Amino acid sequence: MNRLANSELVRVGLIGYGAEFGMAKHHADYIAQTDVLETVAVADIDPKALQQARKDLGEEILTFDSASKMLAADVVDMCVLITPHNTHARLAIQCLNAGKHVVVEKPMCLTYREAEKMIQAARANDCMLTVFHNRRWDGDYMAIKQAIGDGLIGEVFHIEAYFGGWERPRDWWRSDKQISGGAFYDWGAHLLDWVLGLIPEARMTHISGFFHQDVVWQQMTNEDQVQAIVRFDTGCVADVQISSVAFVERPRWRILGTEGAIEDWRGGSFTVYTQVKGYPAHVEVEYPKSQPVVFYDNVAAHLTRGTELVVKPEEAARTIAIMEYAERSSKQGKTFRAPCP
Repeated sequence: MNRLANSELVRVGLIGYGAEFGMAKHHADYIAQTDVLETVAVADIDPKALQQARKDLGEEILTFDSASKMLAADVVDMCVLITPHNTHARLAIQCLNAGKHVVVEKPMCLTYREAEKMIQAARANDCMLTVFHNRRWDGDYMAIKQAIGDGLIGEVFHIEAYFGGWERPRDWWRSDKQISGGAFYDWGAHLLDWVLGLIPEARMTHISGFFHQDVVWQQMTNEDQVQAIVRFDTGCVADVQISSVAFVERPRWRILGTEGAIEDWRGGSFTVYTQVKGYPAHVEVEYPKSQPVVFYDNVAAHLTRGTELVVKPEEAARTIAIMEYAERSSKQGKTFRAPCP
């Protein structure tokens, strides 16, 4: 890979500085906490966004009204894409073909074929490509993953993951299926990445989906509720659901193993159920502190010292495959073989 020397600063350009969630500012803040990454440029088609970038990051920040102009100026080594989902593949390939390393906000893209093309472009140009799955370092998830890794509940054979409630979606691009990709392509990307991380040795075999459109929020083009069921070669089954029409809650996590179970209701701790010498037992495990900056620490180490990249693009592509093939399954009423393991 086109690696940078230890003594060099990795010059970073943010592409997209819109107001939603202040995500670009979050990226800049995380980048600033590393030793070798430095945000030097911002590109956005909206002059107000560039004005905000100068206010947040300082007047010395270079600003461009298009990604193409920033790339042509050759002032950055790495690009961070913080743009609507349907632009991720095009912009990532453009940046990679310009010889720039790329971080893409989740979701990686909209289709598995797009993901394949992005990965091919990264390989062809000897550049890093990764996806901002920073929630791998959420305290609750890290603790659940460690509990499973330590064998507290034995071999995992069933995983349920859920995010939702009863709430009318906002009137913005994330509720527009053509732009966002659909209801799965927001928190669903996190949930699926989490699930795959809990059973890293398992290979996907089959994907089924059940989507509900216009159940209640008929003015939205995103689905009201989406569900993916994934089968693995280990026999494990994962059931992941996102809903905006659920009048009753369910646990965020319900994980069954051969020697116990985990249940998490988002209350600051999760419960591990097991048995001690045949007697039922359970313990509450508090969420440790999250470590969101670790993502960029790893990117910096990968680029300058050759440290293994934690969030590999092939892993992020698996989440896209599940979302895409779950929708196909729902439309056609059949189960599909997973396009990747």
